[in-house]
Amino acid sequence: MPNLQNHPLVADRLARLRSTNCPPQEFRQHVSDIARLMVLPATANLATNDTEVTTPLTSMTGQVLARPIVLVPILRAGLGISEAFLQMLPEATVAHYGMARNEETLQPEVYLERIPDQIGEAEVFILDPMLATGGSALAAIDGLKKRGARHLHFVCLVASPEGIELLKESHPDVPVTTAAIDQGLNEHGYIVPGLGDAGDRIFGTL
Repeated sequence: MPNLQNHPLVADRLARLRSTNCPPQEFRQHVSDIARLMVLPATANLATNDTEVTTPLTSMTGQVLARPIVLVPILRAGLGISEAFLQMLPEATVAHYGMARNEETLQPEVYLERIPDQIGEAEVFILDPMLATGGSALAAIDGLKKRGARHLHFVCLVASPEGIELLKESHPDVPVTTAAIDQGLNEHGYIVPGLGDAGDRIFGTL
């Protein structure tokens, strides 16, 4: 599982966005910076096909991605990551999965699904800044698999050991890429030390 928290650039941006003194516009920029740095490890094992290429000097065999790419940000916080991924992968299709956490049960409630028909043939990247209890990630993966998705990846900025373990047990075929693995969850199901509510901090709705 790629974990980038020891990379100097990622560590710098993480420290900045974790701070309570980080305003929304800077928070969005740091999230975007980290997300762009995560694109390469998140896509490192994608399948490719050989293709013949004619360069200005000769011919050669190159590689192209074997499958289309679908980005699935979990609304609303996942939008903070999806834009950076889309900059690096402009050919990608963007689906949407809307979920809200029930603060009493800590379980996700799905309110929106916009999934393309070709989901079964695509490399599908579920994007969410936080992997806390794992409930939202689990619900998204379950829902996408029911819609036919077969090549799934989960990408987050900060993860808890509990959330990672849940995904390993429930969906061992889904790789997780994260920028940091934190200490764990508090009694309210929030990651500690974490960075607070990513959606509120991205969109300035604290």
